[in-house]
Amino acid sequence: MRDESGAVIRLEDYRPTDYLIDRTELDIRLDRHATRVRATLHLRANAAGRPSAPLVLDGDELRLISLAIDGRPAAPDAYEASPERLVIHAPPASPFTLTIETEIDPTANTKLMGLYRSGSAYCTQCEAEGFRRITYFLDRPDVLSVFTTRIEADRDEAPVLLGNGNPVKAGDAGGGRHYAVWHDPFPKPCYLFAIVGGRLDKVADTFTTMSGRRVDIAVYVEPGKAGDAAYALDALKRSMAWDERVFGREYDLDVFNVVAVSDFNMGAMENKGLNIFNDKYVLASPETATDTDYANIEAIIAHEYFHNWTGNRITCRDWFQLCLKEGLTVFRDQEFSADQRSRAVKRIADVRVLRSQQFAEDSGPLAHPVRPRQYREINNFYTATVYEKGAEVIRMLRTLIGEEAFRRGMDLYFDRYDGTAATIEQFLSCFAEASGRDLGHFALWYEQAGTPTVTARGHYDPAAKVYRLTLTQATPPTPGQLEKSPQVIPISLGLVGASGADIPLSPPATEGHAPGVFVLDGPSATLTFTDVPEKPVPSLLRGFSAPVRLEIDLEEEDLLVLFRHDSDPFNQWQSAQTVATRAILRAVAGDKRAADHRMADALRHFLAMRAASDPAFAAQVLALPTEADIAREIGHDVDPDAVHHARRLVKAEIGAALGDELAELYGRLTTREPYTPDAAGAGRRALRNACLDLLAAGRPAEGEAFALHQFRDADNMTDRFAALSVLSHLPGTARETALAEFAERFRDNALVLDKWFSLQAMIPETGTLERVRGLMSHPAFSMGNPNRVRSLIGSFAMGNLTQFNRPDGAGYEFLADIVIALDARNPQVAARLLTAFRTWKMLEPGRRALAEKALRRVAETPGLSPDVADISGRSLS
Repeated sequence: MRDESGAVIRLEDYRPTDYLIDRTELDIRLDRHATRVRATLHLRANAAGRPSAPLVLDGDELRLISLAIDGRPAAPDAYEASPERLVIHAPPASPFTLTIETEIDPTANTKLMGLYRSGSAYCTQCEAEGFRRITYFLDRPDVLSVFTTRIEADRDEAPVLLGNGNPVKAGDAGGGRHYAVWHDPFPKPCYLFAIVGGRLDKVADTFTTMSGRRVDIAVYVEPGKAGDAAYALDALKRSMAWDERVFGREYDLDVFNVVAVSDFNMGAMENKGLNIFNDKYVLASPETATDTDYANIEAIIAHEYFHNWTGNRITCRDWFQLCLKEGLTVFRDQEFSADQRSRAVKRIADVRVLRSQQFAEDSGPLAHPVRPRQYREINNFYTATVYEKGAEVIRMLRTLIGEEAFRRGMDLYFDRYDGTAATIEQFLSCFAEASGRDLGHFALWYEQAGTPTVTARGHYDPAAKVYRLTLTQATPPTPGQLEKSPQVIPISLGLVGASGADIPLSPPATEGHAPGVFVLDGPSATLTFTDVPEKPVPSLLRGFSAPVRLEIDLEEEDLLVLFRHDSDPFNQWQSAQTVATRAILRAVAGDKRAADHRMADALRHFLAMRAASDPAFAAQVLALPTEADIAREIGHDVDPDAVHHARRLVKAEIGAALGDELAELYGRLTTREPYTPDAAGAGRRALRNACLDLLAAGRPAEGEAFALHQFRDADNMTDRFAALSVLSHLPGTARETALAEFAERFRDNALVLDKWFSLQAMIPETGTLERVRGLMSHPAFSMGNPNRVRSLIGSFAMGNLTQFNRPDGAGYEFLADIVIALDARNPQVAARLLTAFRTWKMLEPGRRALAEKALRRVAETPGLSPDVADISGRSLS
C-alpha cells in the first residue's frame, strides 16, 4: 500500500493482505468528465491475515457516490471515506460483497494513470498503482481476482469497446449508447486491468496455437493509421510462435488485442489480453520509421506478449519482486530478437544499453539492488537495474546451470506457480531443484547494488608451458551498502595464440560448468592452465558473461590480436572499443594525436575482411564509445567539454585515415532496392550510415556533400534521418536548411517530429539550450504529451553531455524549472526527467556545485509529488 506521507516501505515489513477479492464485477459508464464506475467486490477474510481487521481499500483522488455492504446501503458510521482511502470499520462475516460507486474525470487526469483520455479515446494505465484512481480496491499485486467488466459509452464517440479477457456480449444501451461485456477467467491483480473505448481502426489476423486453438489477434490504432500497424501485427504472430517453440508457452484466451495511444507514460503495458502501447512502438512505415524503430517495435511487442506468462499468469507477490517479471521478460525478449536478427549484434546492442543506463545508475546516488529492500515511490523503481541488470542475472543463471537445466527450471516454475503471486526465492528454488545446485550465494545478485570490477592479471612461464591468470573482484560502496561481499561471477574465457587460433584449455572449466566457463565466487582466484605452447592473449567475459567491469593488463597490440582473431564476436568488438577508449582517454589527457596508425590499420583490415559478410556487426565496430562511456571510464572530476573534444578528435583522425576506404564502401553499399525492414537490409544501411558518419568527421566537406545528397534522395526514414544526424554536427546553412525541410515534410506526423526535436536537442553547441527553449513554442510541442517532453527535454538532459552540463549551470537550472512546473501535471514524467542528474557527483567541482544547487532547489520546492521528492532526495543523499 502506498504511504502518501512519503514514508519508507520495506520488504521486511511485508505481511499478507487481511482480505481477498475473489471476483470483481465492474460497470463503467464512460463520460468525458463524469465517468461512473460501479464496482461489486466479492470479498472474504484471508486466513493468513489478521482476524476481524478493518478493511482498508486504496483510492487516489476518488469521489465516492455510494456504498453498499451485502446489497444494503452502508450506515454512515460503518465506514470512513476520503479521496485516498475507504475504510470499513467492522466488515461482516466472510464472505461478503461491497458495491462501490465512484465518479472520475478522465479528461482532467493529466497524470495518465488510471482512466484517462488520449486523443479521442478512453484508455487506462494501472501499473503500478493506477487502479486506485478508478475505484477503491486492494491495490497490491498479491490480491488476484477474476474480473468481469461491462463498458458503456456513446456509440458515436466510442464505437470500439475493449476489455481484458474474452468478449461475452454486446448490445444497445439506449439513448445513442451501447455496451460490451468482457470476462477474464484468469485471476489477476488489478494492475493488469484495462479498458479502451474510442473511434479506432484495426488490422486483424488469426493465430493457431500449438494445440490447434484459433486466436483472433488485432492491433487498434487511431483512424487513418491502420496502414502503419502491419509490422506490429506480424511481430505479434512471430512472438506467439517463438514462445511456444522455445518456452512451450501457449496463449490462453480467444482474443489478443493491442491498442496504440499517443499519450502514455511508458513504452507499453501487458494487461491481460489487452496490451496498451505508446504509439511510437506500434506505428511504422518505411517513410516514417527507422530500422531502429522497427527493431524496437518487434522487441516491445514481444516483451509485452511474453508477459502473459512471466508477469500475468505468474505475477509478483509485492513490488519488491518487480524484477521477477521484468528482468525475466527482458531476457526473453532479448533472446527472441537475437533469434530474429543477429545474435552477436543484439548482444552488443544490449550491453551498450546496460552500460550507458544501468552502469551509470549503479555508480551514482540512485543505485539500488535488482530487488530493492525499500522504496518511497514504486514508480521510480522501473529502472535499468530492475530491467536490464535483472535480465543479465537470468542470463548468468542459464550460463551457470546450462541450457537444459535452465529449461527444466522454467518448466517447473510455470507448473508450480501458475496462478500465484511469486517471489524471487520461489523462482530460484525451481532452478536449484532442476539443476541440483545450491543457488544461495548466487542470490546475492538480487540483494547487492553496484557494478563489480573484475581485475585480471596473467603470467606465462614458457619453460613450464604454464599460464596463470589471477582474478580478483571488488564492488564499490553504494547508498545504504558500504560493505560488499564477493559475488558469483561466471567468466566465459578463451586463450588466443599469436596465430589467432584458440588454445585448448586445460582444465577446460570450473567443475560442473560448461567448457570455458570459470566461476569466480570469492575475492580472488588463480586459474592455472597447462600445456600452453605459447604466450596467450586471454579473452575474458566472452559474450559478456557477467554484468561487471573488466580491468586487464593487456597491451594495445594484444587487444588488436583479439580484434583480428577472437572467435567470440562480442570480445572482438569489445577489444576494438577498448582500443578506442584508450585513445580518447589519451586525448582527454592532452595527447594531440591520440589514435595511432595501428588502430586505423586494424579497422582497414577488418572492413576488407568482414564488411561484406557481416555489415551489421561491422557497423557496431565502427561506432566509437560514446561520451557517456568515456565519462564513466574517467569516473570522477569529469569535464564534459574535454571528453567531447577528445572524442571528436579521435573520430576525426580515424575518419581521415580511413577516408578512401569509407568513401568506397559507402558507394558500394548504396542501392536502389526497395526498402525492407529485415535484418539483412538493416545491416547494410547501418554500415553505410556508419561510414558516412566517420567520413564526415574526417572529411567534413565531402561528408556534408554526401549527407545532403542522401538526405534529399533517400526513399526511407533510416537513410534520411541518418543523413540529417550527420548534418546536425556540421554547423552552417546546409544543416539549418535540411532541418527546415524535414520539419515541413513531416509537419503532420508527431512521431517523426519527435525525432526532429530530439536531434536538435542533442547538438553539442553553446546555442542548443536557446534552441530547445525556442522549440518549446513550436506548434507540434506539448508539455502534456510524454513523447514530446521526452524527445525534446529528455534528449537535451540525458543525451547532450556538454550542453546539459554547461559550466555556467544554465542547463541544470533549465531542467529544474521544467521538473518543478511539470510535477503538478505528470509526476512520473517529471521524476524520470530528474534522473538526468544521476551522475552529477562524478563531475568536476564547479559543475558539481551547480548541479547540487539546482537539485536542492527542486528538493526544497513546497508540495512536491512523492515521485519527484523521492528522486531529488535520493540524488542528494
